[in-house]
Amino acid sequence: MKTRKKGNRNNLRKAYYYLKKNGVADTFYAVLERMLMGEGISSYCYRAPERDVLEKQKAEGKRYPCRFSILVPAYETKEEYLREMMDSVLGQSYGNLELIIADASRSKRVENVVRTYTDGRIRYLSLPDNKGISENTNRALEAAQGDYVGLLDHDDVLTPDALYEMAYAINRTGRKQPEGNENDKNRISADTPWLLYSDEDKCNGEMTEFYEPHWKPGLDVDLLLSNNYICHFTVMKRELMQELKFRREYDGAQDYDMVLRAVGKLLYGGDGREAGRNAVVHVPKVLYHWRCHSASTAENPESKRYAYEAGRRALEDFLRNRNWKGTVGHTKHLGFYRIAYDGGIFAQRKDVGVAAGPVFDWGGRICGGAYDRKGNVLYRGLYKHFDGYMHRAALHREVYAADLRRMRVRKELWQVFGEVFGVPYREGRDGWFDITAIEGDGAERLRQCLEFGRRVRRLGYTVVWLPQENG
Repeated sequence: MKTRKKGNRNNLRKAYYYLKKNGVADTFYAVLERMLMGEGISSYCYRAPERDVLEKQKAEGKRYPCRFSILVPAYETKEEYLREMMDSVLGQSYGNLELIIADASRSKRVENVVRTYTDGRIRYLSLPDNKGISENTNRALEAAQGDYVGLLDHDDVLTPDALYEMAYAINRTGRKQPEGNENDKNRISADTPWLLYSDEDKCNGEMTEFYEPHWKPGLDVDLLLSNNYICHFTVMKRELMQELKFRREYDGAQDYDMVLRAVGKLLYGGDGREAGRNAVVHVPKVLYHWRCHSASTAENPESKRYAYEAGRRALEDFLRNRNWKGTVGHTKHLGFYRIAYDGGIFAQRKDVGVAAGPVFDWGGRICGGAYDRKGNVLYRGLYKHFDGYMHRAALHREVYAADLRRMRVRKELWQVFGEVFGVPYREGRDGWFDITAIEGDGAERLRQCLEFGRRVRRLGYTVVWLPQENG
């Protein structure tokens, strides 16, 4: 059991960069929020699986046919970090894997360490020159032979059960595909998980402290268009990743670009091969430790500012490929984005049926706006200047239902609105529903909001949280 024991220089450094970027007022509220709301995160404790659990996984995993290719682009990696990374892969409870290290180092530092290992699952590629993270990873990708490909940074580590949990999810979710010719291997099917991702946490350079767990939701397109929340640990069908390849013009955000294009193809392929949302699977367990040191993006966001600009351009490319017109901008937090759609989200997104905005009480705290499927108010009690866990209260994201007091409905759903609420839909001056047009409140209104959200989703639309928009 290892936990984080002190806030340390990492938080001070982040606060300094945040102050430079956003000014005193925003920094004050950001620090205040971390002080008041951060206790649940600071008490996080990562617990590695017990040995008997790993042994059981090892035995059970032998029944699964899936093979994983773990790609690691390396460059002058510290021996300690390199060995810990390699040991974390080779020590997996699920052993049907290959570890492909694409080494672009000028020295023999990485090669000398790799040569001390005799495990036949290691494949070492010495690259003649360093062409950047994308091209270096592509070299490893070309050599991959597994059914699924996983991405691992050279200074990070996998939990010992990472590949077992992925294999288990694939075996549980996927159904046997019908036999066919060679061309059928690239057929995108809703019966097969094509992209899987897990939760993650961060650790210090010595791997003695684990902190800032990232608990992720299932596939949420709008959240993905706000931030690469999928991130680590991700595995993808080899055929799909080899088809897409990494693009060097998005170096620094190459993983984000890859995930965006994969999700775009799976959901909006446009060629009749779309697989739908079931092709993207979330494994709700921490399977990846993201190491933080002075040069890493995790600890020092300023170390790779170009990466955040590359992420913005990757989003622009996603919009362009969908023919969605809008402007992608940076938010207060590096690596988080906001899309301003031309003419509003309904004009560009035919998949969005309802928009939800926050409702504040007299003290400036959220008391309504969006609901989960059980009728709980999302972000209840959060002060209006706070952003919430992983900044999600300030980001576009999908929700189950919208609060009638802050709801906007696309015209195609006005009839359904009338059927559920018993009154015709009418916009107020601010662009949201005119709440004065309806009577009643309390439990009945909540029931109606949830029923409307259910019907909207059943018709194939989504409900999107738009916390910053007024019209």
